[in-house]
Amino acid sequence: MSPRPLVKFSVAVALIGVSLLASRAEKNVCVVAIDIGHSESAQGAVSSRGVGEFMFNRNIADLLLEKIGKDGVAEAIIIDSNTMSLRQRTESARLRHANFLISIHHDSVQPSYLSTWTYGGIVHHYSDRFQGFSLFFSTKNERPEESLDFAREIGSQLVKSGFKPTLHHAEKIRGENRELVDRKRGIYIFDDLIVLKTAAMPAVLLECGVILNREEEKRLTNRAYQDKMVNAVAVGIEQECARSSK
Repeated sequence: MSPRPLVKFSVAVALIGVSLLASRAEKNVCVVAIDIGHSESAQGAVSSRGVGEFMFNRNIADLLLEKIGKDGVAEAIIIDSNTMSLRQRTESARLRHANFLISIHHDSVQPSYLSTWTYGGIVHHYSDRFQGFSLFFSTKNERPEESLDFAREIGSQLVKSGFKPTLHHAEKIRGENRELVDRKRGIYIFDDLIVLKTAAMPAVLLECGVILNREEEKRLTNRAYQDKMVNAVAVGIEQECARSSK
């Protein structure tokens, strides 16, 4: 099963000018920057069926942009990952007066957990050992406590909606060994992720699920499942916006 066709997000919203965003900032509108993890030329992880991570990230980012726009509680903007370096992305969020930044990703596993199978006549890697979402923040961010609060709000809403976190990033193995600060919500510290530590606003990275897991990959391409996840994330963002404005 391949991911649904890419949703074309509103050009008018995605390319909104700095001056207009500044005007909205003056009116105390909460602006959320949505960073699409990786790019068309550097897809990131490859799923168990051979689909690049960027496709999954783009789908969720587009749906989140649409959902927040419909709710009208906050203003969402897309960071164009195809034309910017990681540092340029966070600078773009700052120039566009973003109050929060969320980077959308889909997860992988370490090579030692990989097996192979044949799908569509092609041999692919997979691992069905782990599944679930995870959230990361950096203590090197200018506002680490608020970043953690942001992650907790999103994690709370995901758990409330029935999603479960993966804890495999805390394993004491090479490539993982991340500090797990909130087991219930799947929140880890990852200090040197550039998009988190260089952001001038509270920032989190969301791994929506493990696309090397064959069953989870199928769920993550299901529109009803995507909508359920996006709705939970949007509520978390909107509640954090409302809390920070008090």
